[in-house]
Amino acid sequence: MSSRTGKTTMARKVKIARTGKRRKRKEQNKGTTPKFAIHKK
Repeated sequence: MSSRTGKTTMARKVKIARTGKRRKRKEQNKGTTPKFAIHKK
């Protein structure tokens, strides 16, 4: 049985590791081209 502190520390590590994962996946699938035209002239 793990200690509560151990569980919390691990959960925190996982949470930090997961941040931005959803956004990165979405950009990867859709492509990261900007919504505005880069060179108009």
